[in-house]
Amino acid sequence: MRLIRNSSAILVVVLVVLMIGAGVAFMQRARRVTAPVIEGSKIKLDRNGDFQDALNKAKPGDTIELKAGEVYEGPFTLPVKSGNQFITIQSSEAAKLPEGVRVKPSDPAQERLFAKLQSSENGTPIIRTDAGAHHYRFIGIEFSTAGPQVKINDLVRLGESNLQKTLDAVPQYIVIDRSYIHGFPAQDVQRGISLNSAHTEITNSHISDIHGKGFDTQAICGWNGPGPFKIINNYLEGAGENIMFGGSNPSIPDLVPTDILIRDNHVAKPMSWKVGDPSYGGHHWSVKNLFELKNARKVVVERNLFENNWVDAQAGSAILFTVRNDEGGAPWSIVDDVTFSSNIVRNSPAALNLLGKDDLKPSQRSKKVKISNNLFTNISGTFLMMSGYPDVTVSNNTHIQTGNIMTLHGEKSERFVYENNITVRDSKGYGVKGDNSGEGTIALNLFTPDARFQGNVIAGANAREYPGSNNYPSSLSEIGFVSPESGDFRLNPKSRFRGAGADFSLLPKQ
Repeated sequence: MRLIRNSSAILVVVLVVLMIGAGVAFMQRARRVTAPVIEGSKIKLDRNGDFQDALNKAKPGDTIELKAGEVYEGPFTLPVKSGNQFITIQSSEAAKLPEGVRVKPSDPAQERLFAKLQSSENGTPIIRTDAGAHHYRFIGIEFSTAGPQVKINDLVRLGESNLQKTLDAVPQYIVIDRSYIHGFPAQDVQRGISLNSAHTEITNSHISDIHGKGFDTQAICGWNGPGPFKIINNYLEGAGENIMFGGSNPSIPDLVPTDILIRDNHVAKPMSWKVGDPSYGGHHWSVKNLFELKNARKVVVERNLFENNWVDAQAGSAILFTVRNDEGGAPWSIVDDVTFSSNIVRNSPAALNLLGKDDLKPSQRSKKVKISNNLFTNISGTFLMMSGYPDVTVSNNTHIQTGNIMTLHGEKSERFVYENNITVRDSKGYGVKGDNSGEGTIALNLFTPDARFQGNVIAGANAREYPGSNNYPSSLSEIGFVSPESGDFRLNPKSRFRGAGADFSLLPKQ
C-alpha cells in the first residue's frame, strides 16, 4: 500500500511538472510572438509589437519596421538620442511606395501598404516629441485617431508651443515622407502637423480632412520653430488655412520661422465642404484661406496648385502675406523676403492680400515680395489688395478676375513694380483702384508714389487713365489666348503680346 501511495505521489509530481513546463513553454511562445525581431540595425515588429518600447531602445542608424496594414495603438513620443544618424520608422511595404512620388491613399492597392499609428486618447497627438529630440524619419505611415469620436488637436506635434522656450528645446531633423495623415469626414481636427521644429521635411505625403466648426484649422501650421522647412510634393487639405506660418506668439523670444520652401504641392479645399455646392456633405466647416504668412522670413513658394476657396469665416482671399502679432506678445513679427512664382491659383473670391504692418498690434514693417510667372484664374473679386508693403514686385503673371485688378489702401507702398503682366479690367471691377480715390494713375500716385508700371497688357482699361508704356486692347479676344472660354490662357503663336504674362511651361501640370 505504501508503494502504491508513493507511486501516486510521484505521478502527481510528474503531472505538475509537465503542466508547469507546458505553461512555461506557452509563455515563451507568446513572448516570441510579441518580441521584436532584430536583424542587424533593423527592428521588426509584428502586429502585437510595442512600438514605444522599440523607439526607446532604438539606436541612431536603426530602422524600426512596422507591419503594413496593422494598427499600433499610441500615443507615442519620440525620445532624445545621442548621435546624428536617423532612426527610420517605416512600413514593411515601404519599398512599394516609389521615392519622390506622392502617395494616393484613395488607391486601395496603395492604402494597404501603410502601417497605422493611431490613438484613442482624447486631446493627445498620435506622435509628439521630447524636448530636443532629433533625427527621426517616417516612411509609409498612416497617422490618425482610432475613430471619428476621438477629440484631437494635432495629429502630429513636432515641438511645443508654450513649453518650448529656448532653441535647445526645439526638435530637429524630422522627415515625414510618403505618409498619410488624416482626420475623418465628420471629425473636428485642428491640425495635421504642428510644425514647431527645425530642419524638417514633409514630402510626398497626403494630409486630408483637417477641419473644424468655429475655430481655425490647418493641414500644416508653424509658429514656434526656427526652420528651415521643406514642404514638397504633398496634397494638403485644411479648412482654415491649408498652410500657415505665424498666428500665435512664439514662446522663443525674437523667433521668426525662416528658410521655408513650399514646392510642387496640391493645396485645396474639397467643394463638398462648401455650403450650397451640389456636392456639399452637410458639415459647415470654418473656411478662410489657402496659404497665409503672418510671421516668416526667406520663403519660396513655387510650382504649386492652389484651388478652391470661398467666403465663409473670412472674406475669401486665397494667398495672404499679412504680418500679424495676433496675441500682442511678439512685436518682432514680420513677413520678409518672399518669392511666389510659377504657381496656379484658381477658384477663389480674391487672389492676393498684402499687409505691410499689423494694423491692430505692434509689428515690424514687412518688405520684399516677388510675385512672378503665376496664373490666376476664376478669381471672382480683387486680384491684389495692398497696404503699406514696400519692395513688392508683380511681374509676368497672367491673372483673370472679375473684380478690381488692385485695391490700394491704407499706408503707401514704396518701390512697387508691376510689369509685363496680362490681365483684364472687367466691367464688374474698377481696374487699379485706390481707396476713396480714382482709378489708374491717380490711385498709383497716391498709394505707390514711385511705382514702375510698364509692359503690361490690360484689356478693357481706358488708356487715358493709366500710365503709358503699357498695352490696352479693348477686350480679351484681342490678346490672343488659345481658348479663354475653356480656361486656356496660353498665348497663341500669333499673339502680338508674347513675352508678357506667365510662361506656362514653368507652371505645374493641371
